[in-house]
Amino acid sequence: MCYYISNNLTKKEIKDSFGVEYNGPEFKASGFVNGFSYPKTPIIMDEHPEEAILGDWGLIPFWAKNRDVQKMTLNARIETLTEKPSFKNSVSNRCLVLVNGFYEWKWLDSKGKNKEKYFITLDNGNKPFALGGIYNIWTDKNTNETLTSFSIVTSNANELMAEIHNSKDRMPLVLSKEAEKNWLSDRPIDDFAFPHYDPALIALNLDSSSSPKTLF
Repeated sequence: MCYYISNNLTKKEIKDSFGVEYNGPEFKASGFVNGFSYPKTPIIMDEHPEEAILGDWGLIPFWAKNRDVQKMTLNARIETLTEKPSFKNSVSNRCLVLVNGFYEWKWLDSKGKNKEKYFITLDNGNKPFALGGIYNIWTDKNTNETLTSFSIVTSNANELMAEIHNSKDRMPLVLSKEAEKNWLSDRPIDDFAFPHYDPALIALNLDSSSSPKTLF
């Protein structure tokens, strides 16, 4: 799954890496973002691919009475997107979640009491990249506040991520530049599920006893 990311991005980096202007309030960029705090994160939506805005992590479906559902919607499994009530109405609402990387822990024992922390990026020369997401625009009937919220879509793990995320064998949709355009153009969901799509990733072991170890 994917619950921890780095979105330590400036407006200039967003423009340089994704070719869009950031249009929104100042946001708290961070090298370590916990999804369970439901943070605001830069995204690019299919309806307005010329700009980046802030989205709330944790998709709120149209039928939700409050934001409590967000703790269950940080991730959306690609295999069941069209079936789950929280996601099935947002399958065609595609977005890019803008990041520097994400974090995962490898279990070194059967109960996960001993773990190694990894930082994973796209093999693109250490540039920002996008994770595939879906979104919904929800109105709080009590306050009339409108929120754009999103989920990060996950797939079965490729070889590298299966070695690291050995408790779940999952990974987020890490999108190359070509895949970014295809994701926003509403290509069939199955085209992005492993093994149909297999991104080139780099993983840095942050808990190495000597110096950080890079896996390819």
